Amino acid sequence: MATPEAQPRGELSLRTVAMPADTNPAGDIFGGWIMSLMDLAAGISAAVRAKGRTVTAAVSHLSFLRPVKVGDVVCVYTEVFRVGRTSMSLAVEAWAMPRGLGERHKVTAAEFVIVAVDAHGKPRPVPPA
Repeated sequence: MATPEAQPRGELSLRTVAMPADTNPAGDIFGGWIMSLMDLAAGISAAVRAKGRTVTAAVSHLSFLRPVKVGDVVCVYTEVFRVGRTSMSLAVEAWAMPRGLGERHKVTAAEFVIVAVDAHGKPRPVPPA
């Protein structure tokens, strides 16, 4: 049986390649770039679950576990684990495959709180699943 760290939590929501423009002076990919991918993936999953517009309200428990290098394929997985009246909490993990060829490994994890909003940006109920 695989350990919890051996497999991503949730479903694949976003996949892209880390490019040179996204690096810091040491040649590692900026953490902010990874965070933006995680926010995009969380937003996609939350909008599907909420059946409409959503906004990010909070990010917590953000951990950078390993560096990402240029050419790595970055995959972001999301799982809605709590749904309230107008908000939902998602577990979001970023995993990387070196040059798209090696074993994938978890590089970042966080919890996102996303709020469903109406056309005026006001919170609205999340519809039943």
